[in-house]
Amino acid sequence: MTKLRIAIQKSGRLSEKSLQLLNDCGISISNGNRTLLAAGKNFPVEILYLRDDDIPGYIEDEVADVGILGENVVLEKSQGLQIVSRLGFARCRMSLAIPRGEEYTGPQYLQGKRIATSYPRILKNFLQQKQVDADIHEILGSVEIAPSIGLSGAIFDIVSTGSTLLSNGLKEVDVVLKSEAVMVSRPQLDPEKQAILDKLLFRVNAVLKARNNRYVLLNAPNESLEKIISIIPGMKSPTVVPLAEEGWSAVHSVISEDRFWEVIDQLKDAGAQGLLVIPIEKMVN
Repeated sequence: MTKLRIAIQKSGRLSEKSLQLLNDCGISISNGNRTLLAAGKNFPVEILYLRDDDIPGYIEDEVADVGILGENVVLEKSQGLQIVSRLGFARCRMSLAIPRGEEYTGPQYLQGKRIATSYPRILKNFLQQKQVDADIHEILGSVEIAPSIGLSGAIFDIVSTGSTLLSNGLKEVDVVLKSEAVMVSRPQLDPEKQAILDKLLFRVNAVLKARNNRYVLLNAPNESLEKIISIIPGMKSPTVVPLAEEGWSAVHSVISEDRFWEVIDQLKDAGAQGLLVIPIEKMVN
């Protein structure tokens, strides 16, 4: 039986969130991450647990078919993988940082300087786009200590809160890339594996849409229905049901998570009452 082999990070938050996504897609994985290779119990997939930096190479060598990893790793390590879905978790940014006492005047500040990084390819592409000639020094591990020991005049690295930069006398000056978890595959999978991937992507899209939306129920005076419907158009249009109390209707619709509080305020101003908000498990078009 043909199976789609999916490579994911063997430990850490990205691994946990990847397995949770597959679980939300109705795919049960046997043996957890205690083994290198685990089988899907109710969907034709196998899970291969790897270091994140190794995932692109395993896919390109056709040991795995698909991978879930950070976009930054794809851009740094991949030669030709295609992103088939953006997953919306494990977000981070990749930024340039310099000593706090220095004044950053834009990318030209880096001209002629040495920059320490674990991501030389991404940094090289950025410098070429900005027409900056700098010395890229690749190091592994604690990039942020490089300026303090005289190894470099700037660094390029992943930034989350910025506290590590602060503790090492650095400041973030330029965001080069915003990254998130992505699903990638090698081009031209054989037809049977492509069919399995298409089914998986259908499930993934349904889960991601559900995470990004909320189901809302509210009571509305009939004279305000037109205005309220214009605020929440829904997937096609809201469901409107007359209430037992004359002059009132119940309205059911879907609100995007990104605009949730803004829309709720507008609904209240339009006369909506008794708002009930419910998480959505799946959204299938």
